[in-house]
Amino acid sequence: MYPQSSQKKFWSFKTEQELQERRLLQNYNFIARHGAAMSEEQKAAFFLSADEERLLLKQYELQLKEFCKRFEPPMPKYVVGTAFHYFKRFYLNNSAMDYHPKEILATCVYLSCKVEEFNVSINQFVANIKGDRSKAMDIILSNELLLMQELNYYLTIHNPFRPVEGFLIDIKTRC
Repeated sequence: MYPQSSQKKFWSFKTEQELQERRLLQNYNFIARHGAAMSEEQKAAFFLSADEERLLLKQYELQLKEFCKRFEPPMPKYVVGTAFHYFKRFYLNNSAMDYHPKEILATCVYLSCKVEEFNVSINQFVANIKGDRSKAMDIILSNELLLMQELNYYLTIHNPFRPVEGFLIDIKTRC
């Protein structure tokens, strides 16, 4: 399945450098679009550098992990893995300065719940979010289509631990 998958075809990269180049390009494109009339000093003071942007996204990845860990009802590993994939893929095509990572994070987790058939309603989902739940619901639902578009509708994720779990179940049933 994986060798013919969209994940391998469109989202597997030969080197870390390819990923870095895509991230740098997104950062450069954002700054070029929004800082055309600024001097280099103004750009450096006003915009995030590619390294700062990467550090910011790493922080939100930790928040994604914590959010999923305290989620009620408990979230399966494969849903968390899929949410991580979506989050990382989204920011290969976009800048954190374009779309707030906090909003995209919640949308990635909600979409992964739907795709991986972890049945929680939007009301159950936002009950796990601190703050204004109505606003959170609006943000998630308004960003859901954007997220799918930016992922080019390639929503199937082959998480690495699934085959291992299947293998362990097979061993247990044979013993």
